Amino acid sequence: MSSVHPPPRAGENNGRRPSPRAVLDRLGGHRDRAERITHTEHVPARPGSHAEWPAEIRPEVVAAVAAAGIDRPWAHQARAVEHALRGESVVIATGTASGKSLSYQVPVLDALLGAAPGPRREATAIYLAPTKALAADQLRAIRRLAAPLGTAVRPSVYDGDTPHEERAWAREHANVLLTNPDMLHRGLLPGHRRWSSFLRALRYVVVDECHVYRGVFGSHVAQVLRRLRRLCAHYGAEPVFLLASATTAEPGAAAGRLTGLPVAEVTEDASPRGELVFALWEPPLTEALGERGAPVRRTATAETAELLTDLAAQGVRTVAFVRSRRGAELISLIAQERLAETDRALAGRVAAYRGGYLPEERRDLERALHGGELLGLAATTALELGVDVAGLDAVLLAGYPGTRASLWQQAGRAGRQRQGALAVLVARDDPLDTYLVHHPDALFRQPVESTVLDPGNPYVLAPHLCAAAAELPLTEADFAGDEALFGPTAGELLPKLAERSLLRGRGSSWYWTRRERPVDLVDIRGSGGDPVRVVEAGTGRLLGTVDAAAAHGTVHDGAVHLHQGRTYVVRELDLADSVALVEEANPPWSTSAREVTELAVLETDTEVPWGDARLCFGSVEVTHQVVSYLRRRLISGEVLGETRLDLPPRTLRTRAVWWTMTDDQLDAARIAPEILPGALHAAEHAAIGMLPLFATCDRWDIGGVSTALHPDTLMPTVFVHDGHPGGAGFAERAFHTARRWLTATRDAIAACECRSGCPSCIQSPKCGNGNEPLHKRGAVRLLTELLRGAEGSGPDNDR
Repeated sequence: MSSVHPPPRAGENNGRRPSPRAVLDRLGGHRDRAERITHTEHVPARPGSHAEWPAEIRPEVVAAVAAAGIDRPWAHQARAVEHALRGESVVIATGTASGKSLSYQVPVLDALLGAAPGPRREATAIYLAPTKALAADQLRAIRRLAAPLGTAVRPSVYDGDTPHEERAWAREHANVLLTNPDMLHRGLLPGHRRWSSFLRALRYVVVDECHVYRGVFGSHVAQVLRRLRRLCAHYGAEPVFLLASATTAEPGAAAGRLTGLPVAEVTEDASPRGELVFALWEPPLTEALGERGAPVRRTATAETAELLTDLAAQGVRTVAFVRSRRGAELISLIAQERLAETDRALAGRVAAYRGGYLPEERRDLERALHGGELLGLAATTALELGVDVAGLDAVLLAGYPGTRASLWQQAGRAGRQRQGALAVLVARDDPLDTYLVHHPDALFRQPVESTVLDPGNPYVLAPHLCAAAAELPLTEADFAGDEALFGPTAGELLPKLAERSLLRGRGSSWYWTRRERPVDLVDIRGSGGDPVRVVEAGTGRLLGTVDAAAAHGTVHDGAVHLHQGRTYVVRELDLADSVALVEEANPPWSTSAREVTELAVLETDTEVPWGDARLCFGSVEVTHQVVSYLRRRLISGEVLGETRLDLPPRTLRTRAVWWTMTDDQLDAARIAPEILPGALHAAEHAAIGMLPLFATCDRWDIGGVSTALHPDTLMPTVFVHDGHPGGAGFAERAFHTARRWLTATRDAIAACECRSGCPSCIQSPKCGNGNEPLHKRGAVRLLTELLRGAEGSGPDNDR
């Protein structure tokens, strides 16, 4: 382990911050680190471009903005406001710290100021945020900006923590409601009659950080927004949607899928930026051995903790982004201990920041970071989503965050005051991270991803139709023509819901049949089914719930479970009562479930010839069974053991992409029968690991099956399927990017320096077969032959 750099002496930099290049040179200057930096990218500084506010904006609003220190908007802000004033829904997708908030705050304030004074609300707005912390930040920002406007602006937060009396005040008096999709779904929409005066006057709906709404969660949110539009129309309102997003591909199309409306897009960022130096960093191999004796790299957690230590010791204000709360706490603790070896006072200048902290604790941390009291912060993505932290010099990313959009969002947290900034991506020991640090063009020369969601997924849509019918009876107008509110498949679901006695038809309308509200049928953050309650043994305290589909893999007997910064071990999973009993503990390991899978093809929607091979997309039925779990040491990643589990199988109908190969192709690839299962299995694992580069998913959102002779195709076949009922759009995206996806998969396996397979290429942390059999070289030859057929099959099927 390299030594800690001495802390800078007072006045060492003469009040100037060191350049990001100089900081990186010091980090990589040690002999044992010389080969860890695999690539350095330089993003030059850019100047800003101003514009004028549209003439229609009231002078009082312009004056209030000027009082906040903003004399003129950036050009992209002015364009977004122009769309809003014309009554056009618009998404602004520009970089971090580009002033997106002002783009929706100005039209909202203008509408509120233009309303006639008096008790009757003539203009209102809803602000939707994915987190409570972000809504609280926006409340403070709106209050500061609107301070010169007096009582014309009356904002209020409405979430699960809002006291009863404040909720009543919001219903009666607020004209800006700051809430989240869950509260909209569970609180406002079912009780819409009490909110009628607010909905009748609704002018704008702001959807902040809209790139977060993807996959099944995004599909649920899309239906919640359609239900909101339906109730607004009932009360005579037609609100304009103002969306803000990190940089994504085709943001207008994605926002249109989310809202069900045509949405203009503003993507050209006119704000200034300082230079950014972006380094890719690969931790070294260790002496530890993993499964089947595979080499194991030093964990991204340990490596990030060391880098955070050295940056703090240099006086470089740094945030390290970590994927888990436990990881954030662990990195903070390691950095504090190492800094204390040099200077105890310095150790107190590093902390953790994550969900589960009280709001005042988070604010204290942000203020300490702003003021320079804190030099280092290990944070979860609670700090990524729009929380305003300026003055940072460097960002560390402990593992690829899953999408290029999130990568740039996190990297953009540094350099927000236009100074130079350093970003370092520290690779985890998995196929995707390993590929990226050795193929920088995949990060720096490719556009950011499209946001994948499918509001028409029947497993998503059906419970929302029930919720909508309970709010107001469904009528033909909801399903008529090309502009049908709930999409073209909604009409087909109504008779099926009637057969289940959930809806009943009367004339041309459909009614909810039960007394209770149907919101409990919809878990908009999960995939349906009765959630499993996580209960602390002894006290009976409810710690939360876990989605039913994920419970077998996350709260099985012996699983390590995190809740609000505390660690618990599951004592018992009672599936009959949907309860997981947990005990607080602090084991030095993490757990990961392993499962075996069988798959049957239900219907092939699309088939593309790749030479003699076939690439297919369609519906499948997957049977899963969690059979065991692994314990891994937290710091080294070393496997400590495997424990068998006895859990029942689960059935899932979903969507999949698959490919088949002929015997002639296998002969051409020199794939003998004895290595065929291992070659297919290795290709499946690596393909799952690489798909997040092409679809906005995590490898835990998808699964796979490979077999030398599948009973439905009668050929060697590899399947990759969505892990959610009805599909989440990931497998479909894989089908449409298959050539690039599988080329990257082949290259990732071939480039790995191991001999026979490791976690960096073909081993999977969730393989139910113990990563057996696997054949690395066979997988490379098999994918090469498959892709040779793709090259001769005509135009690519990318879209």
